[in-house]
Amino acid sequence: MSIQISIAERAQKWLTDFFDPDTKQEIRELLQQNPEELQDRFYKTLEFGTGGMRGIMGAGTNRINKYTLGKSTQGLSSYLKTTFGNEGLKVVIAYDCRHNSQSLARTVAEVFSANGIQVFLFSELRTTPELSFAVRHLGCHAGVVLTASHNPPEYNGYKVYWQDGGQIVPPEDGEIIAAIDRLDYEDILFDAQPERITEIDTEVDEAFMEASVKNGSFGVPGKENLSIVFTSLHGTSVTAIPEVLRRAGYHNVTQIAEQAVPDGAFPTVKSPNPEEPEALKLALAKGAEIDADIVIGTDPDSDRLGIAVKNEAGVLELLNGNQTMVLMTRFLLDQHRKKGFEGNEFIATTIVSTPMMQSLADAFAVECKTSLTGFKWIAKMIRDFPDQYFIGGGEESFGYMVGDFVRDKDAVTASLLACEIAAWAKARGSSFYRELLGCYVAYGCYRERLVSLTKKGMDGATQISNMMKGFRESPLKTLDGSPVIRIDDYQNGTSKNPENGKTTEIKLPNSNVLIYTTADGTRLAARPSGTEPKIKFYISVRGSIASETEYEGEKQALESKIDRVLEDLKLEE
Repeated sequence: MSIQISIAERAQKWLTDFFDPDTKQEIRELLQQNPEELQDRFYKTLEFGTGGMRGIMGAGTNRINKYTLGKSTQGLSSYLKTTFGNEGLKVVIAYDCRHNSQSLARTVAEVFSANGIQVFLFSELRTTPELSFAVRHLGCHAGVVLTASHNPPEYNGYKVYWQDGGQIVPPEDGEIIAAIDRLDYEDILFDAQPERITEIDTEVDEAFMEASVKNGSFGVPGKENLSIVFTSLHGTSVTAIPEVLRRAGYHNVTQIAEQAVPDGAFPTVKSPNPEEPEALKLALAKGAEIDADIVIGTDPDSDRLGIAVKNEAGVLELLNGNQTMVLMTRFLLDQHRKKGFEGNEFIATTIVSTPMMQSLADAFAVECKTSLTGFKWIAKMIRDFPDQYFIGGGEESFGYMVGDFVRDKDAVTASLLACEIAAWAKARGSSFYRELLGCYVAYGCYRERLVSLTKKGMDGATQISNMMKGFRESPLKTLDGSPVIRIDDYQNGTSKNPENGKTTEIKLPNSNVLIYTTADGTRLAARPSGTEPKIKFYISVRGSIASETEYEGEKQALESKIDRVLEDLKLEE
């Protein structure tokens, strides 16, 4: 009963004169008619996760609205002043195609301006990588993008970038959250100073596209012979990718017209997520119709991309993020090796991505740095190691970053890079897919699978917490019959050998991730999502092949092995 009273009291605070009439009416209706919905909206306050603050839109502390974003912006404004002083503070703001993104971006700009901060606000929707680029290009102290990435239409979000162009990381993130938590909603300054808000567009667009072409082009032959199908899935990439491809010399590009218009309802797909084959259904059909060499689709804010290429049977096959990441990195390493390595190069990946990245780094004698999940950690590597040269890096969730001119996953430049690889391979009688098989021969035949369980609401959060607790307190001893030889618990920062009990320190920030590794190289990672009501399981297995012709048989054997690992987990929906 006490929790109901607490939630009702929280809701009542949203009926004061500070809140607008529409918000108050929404809360009154929930108090009178829908206590379960009221509980979900007020049982917690939205927090920053691996991708910032993201949630369902609506009134309440556990929702995205002008007040939750306003409070975050007020806290960020205070932190900027504390960190840099009052003079000359600048921020840049972008927004995607989602419902309310434009109006919420305007609200955020007004709060910054009311705090005496100069604001550069994109006049229309733009990609997340362009926002990251714009932070440094305009000499800003911070940046904000209004997006919920690939979440369903009812979601929106708020990602904060620091002056290096990367998303906020420790200690800034915790200090910003502390600044936000010290505030009441009534502390938000909504009275805008319009003279401090400047709209931006073409000048930054030109600089960003020029940098994308420079970093993603390698003078490969055969561009005129490459047939490309591209879809923006109703998102922002339509503002950049077609023009970047054109400038790089790719003119045989077919767009999916019904998905080229930005639309936050995403009317032609169940989910605007290029990780899911259904999202690229129209593009794949068009690709098959015109015999395209490559199909590319991006998520709403254009930081993730899905790629389909012709397999050995000539059929378009959707690759996963690990596969595209490996081949992109191998291609970049080849290009840089031609120029000559200087000995300070590194590539980057994350703890839940394919171990093949380390095998690749070993083969090229460069360093592979491994971070926690999220590109903010890869961006932090660039900041933390200024004397080293970042070649490229990615994560399994269909994100890649080429060089350091953008400090977040970047589907714009990565799309161009994918076309460069496809054109180069085709010109030499090979293909994107065959080059990937060559990687499996040279560096090990890896196979990965991601399994996500959705657990919504307060009860779902408890279930996820209990699942992680169970894996820690009653750890698995074997996976598919192979003994577990290492348990990496990133929450307490220890790596343990369960056979002898010996532990070593993990030198990464604490994170709620648990990874089992077995004697035969099988790896299982369990991780609650920081931005969605999900718990995710990442499975990686390894085999070997002596030639490309052995791949299909080995792939089936590895898929069967993954099935057996899942049986060991005994997961329940």
